[in-house]
Amino acid sequence: MNDWRGRIQDILDTTARSGRTVTYRQIAERAGISSPGRIQTVTNTLEDYIRLDHAAGQPLRAAVAISKARDGLPAPGFFQLCSEIGLYFGPDHGPQAILFHAMELRRLRDAMRH
Repeated sequence: MNDWRGRIQDILDTTARSGRTVTYRQIAERAGISSPGRIQTVTNTLEDYIRLDHAAGQPLRAAVAISKARDGLPAPGFFQLCSEIGLYFGPDHGPQAILFHAMELRRLRDAMRH
């Protein structure tokens, strides 16, 4: 495992336990991923964790990662991948996306408490 992959996992777990969210840029900075392509590296890693968590029947750790430009929501790719794996059926914006994201954050935070 790349060092930054482990650091991203730690950032996601720590953020989930704290009940907060973190931007993609903050993840890249905290994980020590340099440009160019650092946001894409974070995004690819988050997508890997979405697939792993879903396959394990676990809440999505990637739900704590949000886009600064989307008012507290993950980037559209989060919702698109969740649709692709059969977890979510709706648009990547609007009330349905907000509700799905909130429910996934709650599921994650509940799991982290146990």
